[in-house]
Amino acid sequence: MSVNGITNGVAGAYTAPAAANTKTNASAEDTAKKAEDVGVVYEPSDAAKDSKTSKTSDYSSIVKNMKLELSTKNKQLESLVSQLLGKQANKYTSLADMFKNINADPETIAQAQKDISDDGYWGVEQTSDRLVSMAQALSGGDASKADEMIAAIKKGYDQATKAWGDKLPDICQKTIDSATKKLTDWRNSLNDKTAAEDTTVNAAK
Repeated sequence: MSVNGITNGVAGAYTAPAAANTKTNASAEDTAKKAEDVGVVYEPSDAAKDSKTSKTSDYSSIVKNMKLELSTKNKQLESLVSQLLGKQANKYTSLADMFKNINADPETIAQAQKDISDDGYWGVEQTSDRLVSMAQALSGGDASKADEMIAAIKKGYDQATKAWGDKLPDICQKTIDSATKKLTDWRNSLNDKTAAEDTTVNAAK
């Protein structure tokens, strides 16, 4: 057997694997390319579908929590109103008692009169301002909740009346009326602002 024959045999033996390697490499490249192309397509998994479902159910949970929070804040306001009006009523009746008591100190009577005067600390204006400030704080500064705050204030007034055991002094009713008007004006200011913004937007179009 000649050397050339052996050489040709060896070369022939290794020619096929080389071709096979080339074919394998080409096949691998095609597979990688296909995988790359398929990777661009999004196929939602069951987990993703479950996530969407859970998100939808979360909305009702959020709404429930918001209602609970608002209910809690309303009750807080009712309690604060009841306490505040109770103190105002006590101040008012204390002054009346002072006038009945001829031994009352003139300076004490003068201070009590000042406290429940229109501009006094327990007067209609300052007391109603405190009620409005509490309502606005509990509403988070959201004027759209003004009606709910007004309702809470009126409930607080009813609670104070029951606790008092009789009709509250007129100064308390005037205070509630003043607070209600201020909250209504606050709500209307939001509506007026929204209407003005809508008019501006429409005019721009």
